[in-house]
Amino acid sequence: MDARTNAAPVIIKRKKVIKGGGHHGGAWKVAYADFVTAMMAFFMLMWLLNATTEQQRKGIADYFSPTIPINRVSGGGNGAFGGESIFTEDTLPKNGTGASALRPAAENKARGSVGNDPKAEETAAENEIFNSLDAQLQGFGGESLVMENALEHINTRITDEGLVIEVFSRSGVTIFEGDTDTPTQLLRDLATLIAAVAKSVSNPVAVEGHVRSQPLVLADNPVWALSQRRATQMRLLLEEQGMAQARMRRVTGHADREPVTSNRMAPRNDRLEIILLRKGR
Repeated sequence: MDARTNAAPVIIKRKKVIKGGGHHGGAWKVAYADFVTAMMAFFMLMWLLNATTEQQRKGIADYFSPTIPINRVSGGGNGAFGGESIFTEDTLPKNGTGASALRPAAENKARGSVGNDPKAEETAAENEIFNSLDAQLQGFGGESLVMENALEHINTRITDEGLVIEVFSRSGVTIFEGDTDTPTQLLRDLATLIAAVAKSVSNPVAVEGHVRSQPLVLADNPVWALSQRRATQMRLLLEEQGMAQARMRRVTGHADREPVTSNRMAPRNDRLEIILLRKGR
C-alpha cells in the first residue's frame, strides 16, 4: 500500500481577482441629486431672506403653516378663507402692507401692483413723448458735420422731474466765453436745436446753471452769481428762438456744488440743464 494513502487531501483555492472599481449601482446619483436639491433650497432661502421684508416673510411662513384653513388672518390664496394675494396693492398676508413702483414699501422691497394705475399710465405716456423728443434731437446730427459736432455737447436723460437736456463745455470748446456769461456760437446753435424740439410740446421748462470751481479761494467767490447769469442767458436764447415766456417755471444757479467729474475745475463742469418738466410740476 502506498504510504500516502492516509495523507490529507490537497485543496487548491482559486481566487477571482476583479480589476478596476466595477459597477457600484446608482445610489451615488440619488445622493448627489439630494445634495444639489438641498443646496438649491438653501440658496433660495438666502435670497428670500434678503429680498423680502419682515412682514412678507411672516406672510410666506403663514402660507405654509398647516393652520391656514382655520386661521382667519392667514392668506396667500385668492378669496378663499378671506386670504389675499401677496401682490395686492393694499394688503399682504397677515397684516402686511402692499406696495408698487409708485407707492413702495418702507423697506423698498415689494413692487407688486394690481389693476391699472392712472398716474403710472400718465407717466408711461410722458416717457414715450420724451423718448420721441430725444430721438428728434439726436436726428439733427445727420444734417451736417457741424451739427454732429454740436451734439457732442449734449446729454439727455429722463428723470422723475422730466426730460433733462444737458449742454456742457469740453476741453478747448466751451459754451461761454471764458469765465463770463457771454454765450459762444456753439451755445447759440444748441439753443436753436433745443427750442425747435421743445416747440412740439407744451411742457413747462426749467433752466439750471452749473459752473466749475475756481482755482483759488476768493473772498467774493463769483460762482453763484455766474451760474445764475448763465442760466438767465440760456433762458433768453430760448425765448429768442420762439419759446413762450409763460412756459418758464424757474431759472436757478447751482454754482459749483454739483460737479460731474472728480476734478471740480474741469471744463466739463461748466454746463446748463434745460428740463422739460412733467405736467403738474
